[in-house]
This record gives sequence, C-alpha cells and structure tokens, in this order.
Amino acid sequence: MVINFAAGPAKLPEEVLKEVQKNLLDCNGSGISVMEMSHRSSSYGKIQETAINDLRELLNIPSNYRVLLMQGGGTGQFAAVALNLIGVTGTADYVITGSWSEKAAKEAAQYGKVNAVLPKAAKYISVPRQNSWKLDPKASYVYYCDNETVEGVEFDFVPEVPAGVPLVADMSSNFLSRPIDVAKFGVIFAGAQKNIGPAGTTVIIVREDLIGKHLKSTPSILNFQLMDKNSSLMNTPPTFVIYVMGLVFKWIKRNGGIAGMSKLANAKSQLIYETIDKSNGFYYCPVDSNVRSHMNVPFRIGSAAGNDALEKEFLAKAEADGMIQLKGHRSVGGIRASLYNAVTLEETQQLANLMVEFYKNNKK
Repeated sequence: MVINFAAGPAKLPEEVLKEVQKNLLDCNGSGISVMEMSHRSSSYGKIQETAINDLRELLNIPSNYRVLLMQGGGTGQFAAVALNLIGVTGTADYVITGSWSEKAAKEAAQYGKVNAVLPKAAKYISVPRQNSWKLDPKASYVYYCDNETVEGVEFDFVPEVPAGVPLVADMSSNFLSRPIDVAKFGVIFAGAQKNIGPAGTTVIIVREDLIGKHLKSTPSILNFQLMDKNSSLMNTPPTFVIYVMGLVFKWIKRNGGIAGMSKLANAKSQLIYETIDKSNGFYYCPVDSNVRSHMNVPFRIGSAAGNDALEKEFLAKAEADGMIQLKGHRSVGGIRASLYNAVTLEETQQLANLMVEFYKNNKK
C-alpha cells in the first residue's frame, strides 16, 4: 500500500478514483468517455452544472457570486486577478506571507502599483497581526494567500479590509478543508490539484459587481466577464478534470461536508504537530504555533537548519514503508507532509508512528 503525502498534484479519494475507473469508458451511460465528450453537449453540460451546484451547496455561496472554471492554475490567477481588478484605482495591497503570495505580488506589479502591506521577511514563519498592516483605503483590492503550501503558514483569521475594498484570497491548498464565509470576500480562487481534483482547472468565486472592471489589455482567456458570459465554456474546458472534481464534491458531501473535512484536518494535523512537539527537539517545525497549516506540515530533523543525513535516511525509510512524496519544497528543504482531505486519519497515524520510531532509534 502506498500513502501519498504530495503537496500537489495530490492524493485523490480512493472511492472517487474507483468510480472514475468504473465509468472511464462509458460515462453516465453516454457510451463514451467524458474525455471524448463535446463540451457543448448536454451530457457534459449536466456534469459541469452539477459540479458547480454542489460547490455552491457546500460553501453556501450567495446568489450574487459567480463560479467560474478557468485554466492556468493559481499562477494564471496571479495575472487574472490583477488584470480584472487593479484597473479600478491602479493600485492593490498584497499581504506577503510566503512564496506564493510573493509570486502573486510580483506578477501583479506588471499591471499596476503593488503596495506591500508587510515588511519583507527573511523567513516566512508567521502572520503578523493586522494592527501592524499598512492598508491603503484607495486600493483596488487586498490580496492574501490563505495557506502557503511551501512554508506551511495558514491564516488563523480573515483580514478586515477598508470599506469598499474587495478582499481576494488564494485558497488553492486549503479549499474545502474548513468553513469560510464567502460573503466576506470579493474573489476566492483555488487550483484543483491540491485538494479537490486533478491538475488542470481553477475554481474562481467572484462577486458579480467586480465583473467587468478588467483592463482593456486583458486576454480573453483570463477575462472574468467573458468567462462568465460563456458559462466557463468560452474555450474547451478540461472536461475530465471537472468531471473528477464534481465527484470529489459529492464525496465531500457524503463525508460530512465542510464541517467533516475540517474536523478531520484538525485531527490529522494535531497528530503530526504533537509528534513534533513531544520529540524533545528532535523534530523541528519553524512555523509559529498559531498559524501552523492544517494542510501542509513542514519540519526538519535535528535542528532548525536540519540534519541532511538524517533527513535523507528518514525519507528513505518512509518510502520503503510506502509513504511517498514527503520531501520538502526545494526552496526550503527538509520534510513536508501534506494532509489534504483525501489523506485518511489512519494514513496520518502511520506517518506519526514512523516519526516516533525514527526518533527512538536516532535520538542521542
């Protein structure tokens, strides 16, 4: 048995994969695979409509919000958000707390003025409290990344923004893992490949009044207004990805909805963090305890700088035991366990058991 702790593309629910396998050649009695369906056909139309309706139900999305399915991943949305919104005042506030929000700010700076709300940090291990932020009341929007996949930093609050300024959130790696109040946001986006499906599509939830404010230079493929007008069918969508994502939404509904996913995420992450904290410093997590991610748990062995030899030995032992893709991101090194919705508590317990065993065998 292989247990996949990848940060993305990530583990999918086994139940969903089996359903995909069963219907791969004949999807919903159509006689063809979903990968062969015309995106203009009624057969595919029902798949996409059902997926969007299930997402609306899961998140209780208000009626004045549109759901778009676009390509280009989170990186594509770094540009799309700016192109569609920054033209209102020509400036935007970016709360940079990790690698992905830093990349988003760099992309947005090509289309307008970007204000860095926080001083540049040497390492991303915390989320400074909001009383230290420097927000511009004339900004077109305030942007933040709710969960930084690389550094394992997750916001423990929803930012308060000046009246009339939309809040934009990248939720790619913690989407549908905890309750959110959609009405507090102007735009939410999430790449599917972290927590809700295969790579290839991005979910965008955008308030209706923010549509149609794009720069004239906005490419059609990134234009919220055109995508909305064409029901996300302006170009050929990744039909297979959206089909699988729809199955994941139904799987979440069957397993307690967002509340069920949140309870599971808390239990899994607590198990690993407690193992780290009880290791007498053998394992080290650099992230401030109040903003430790429930989805991505980075840690080192031996010290804050890590012990390369021990970490390689741990990763080799994990792989031999069927636990794969635990290596930390190349920019920070170390080890990272991604505990997305599809990862079970039992699988997480196996990782915790390995960590305890490895500590006992290698402590000084």
